[in-house]
Amino acid sequence: MKKETILIAVAALLVGFLGGFLIFSMNSEKTNRQDQAQVSALAAPLPDHGRRIAETEAIIARDPGNLKAWISLGNDFFDSNQPSKAIQAYAQALEIQPANPDVLTDQGIMFRKLGWYDKALANFQKARALNPRHLQSLYNMSIVYTVDLKQPDRAVPLWEAYLREDGTSETARQVRELLASMTRQGDHPARK
Repeated sequence: MKKETILIAVAALLVGFLGGFLIFSMNSEKTNRQDQAQVSALAAPLPDHGRRIAETEAIIARDPGNLKAWISLGNDFFDSNQPSKAIQAYAQALEIQPANPDVLTDQGIMFRKLGWYDKALANFQKARALNPRHLQSLYNMSIVYTVDLKQPDRAVPLWEAYLREDGTSETARQVRELLASMTRQGDHPARK
């Protein structure tokens, strides 16, 4: 009986060991595939801003009145964290089309990045005046008042206006959370 018990125990250990090894191997292989996919995603080529900037500058040299090229150049400078150059490119686009709320807003974001909050606010306000439903300018104006100028009393009505115009998006959910946080912290003007 003891031999049978020992054989059963050894067999159980072997089955357990082999089963564990197989599960480990399968999980390890799956993890390796996931790791390889993540590495591939990280190694995916980033936008070649330098090449695109050079190509766009060549287009502008041939056609300085090309609005799309100026906006594209501004966007590439924006995306490659070159705010001063983005501001200049957007300024050229605004000379061609001064009533473009999207370009005004993008330029305003670059002003903000440089700490020029008054210029940023002026751009956002102008964009909003041109298009009263331009949510991106309203959102960015609110950010400047909330984050940069620490003036929640000026930001809250803007956040509330944002929610009246967009109450369902992911951004609206974030705005609601921000307003709730401000209320909890005592920053809401109604609590002062």
